[in-house]
Amino acid sequence: MFRLSQTMRELITPTPLKPARKPAAPVVIWNLIRRCNLTCKHCYTTSTDINFPNELSTPEIYTVMDDLKAFKVPVLILSGGEPLLHPDIFAISRRAKDMGFYVALSTNGTKISAANIDEIAAINYQYIGVSLDGIKETHDQFRRVKGSFDQALHGIHLCLEKGIKVGLRFTLTQDNAHDFPALLQLMDDHDIDKFYLSHLNYGGRGNKNRKDDAHFSMTRDAMDLLFDTSYEWLKAGKDREFVTGNNDADAVYFLHWVERNFPDKVEHIQAKLEQWGGNASGVNVANIDNLGNVHPDTFWWHYDLGNVKERPFSEIWLDTTDPLMAGLKQHPRPLEGRCASCHYQAICNGNTRVRAAQTTGNFWAEDPGCYLTDSEIA
Repeated sequence: MFRLSQTMRELITPTPLKPARKPAAPVVIWNLIRRCNLTCKHCYTTSTDINFPNELSTPEIYTVMDDLKAFKVPVLILSGGEPLLHPDIFAISRRAKDMGFYVALSTNGTKISAANIDEIAAINYQYIGVSLDGIKETHDQFRRVKGSFDQALHGIHLCLEKGIKVGLRFTLTQDNAHDFPALLQLMDDHDIDKFYLSHLNYGGRGNKNRKDDAHFSMTRDAMDLLFDTSYEWLKAGKDREFVTGNNDADAVYFLHWVERNFPDKVEHIQAKLEQWGGNASGVNVANIDNLGNVHPDTFWWHYDLGNVKERPFSEIWLDTTDPLMAGLKQHPRPLEGRCASCHYQAICNGNTRVRAAQTTGNFWAEDPGCYLTDSEIA
């Protein structure tokens, strides 16, 4: 994940380059349940509104949570499906908070209501991310349920009224790129804390519908607008957070934006970006699915590393006998094609390996989602 706002602040108030922090264990994105009231076009879990068998029980979840804490996992992002459909979501959340985890909730927003907002607020989640993939009909078509936009926006308003840090999550595709400026305006109008722009990654329905991935020109236009908006709002004193995910080429594209606009800051920004280090799948980001299978990140559901019912997460995560994990943890990674010859490997770290694997069958092939030109990576 590229923390754009954090890096953008370095243009205005540079900070000294300090030794890079090396987390003891990864952030864990945990899909507690696969059931969802929506059937989104890009859903990496291919969720739908049915109960899925053999999911982790709540006692099993607690056992895994104990192992994660002992392993020094710092962050739990509770997801689904729709996590608010899990019958014990609040008990699980309270336990995670009591154990000292940073706890975030990733939801479609439609199940946040007047009936549960007080309990949601009482959990004191550090962050709640709500997915909005367009305005009104665009979002409803993307999520395949009429009225889901209005329900999600209502959920966001309930969170804001309770003082909960809430953010928008947007997946850019050909179907909704035209609504991106309007979503930024919505963020501004409602004084929403955070905006997460996700590029389409090829997992689940996202792989089935990868023909709808944004054209490179759309992606570049969206990133230009995001960079300009982030800078303008920062200068205006609007302290909001912008991050992007699933395309680490964003950081390199940002460096070129800095070259055009702040040539005297290029060296400093490049050093900061290299310290960040790009794609962290299999290193600082992990996923546990609803059945207890462990994956290098959320988009590798077709590739299991092991199951927490059979081995502790801490043991699975450190096992580099698996060829994918061995390569992801290798530095530099064993990249091929354009990624192997890219001048900015130290920033991007080979981008998203899922897209390469899904389109070529090769973990280490060049990422077809890299929208940079040959001259921009030379």
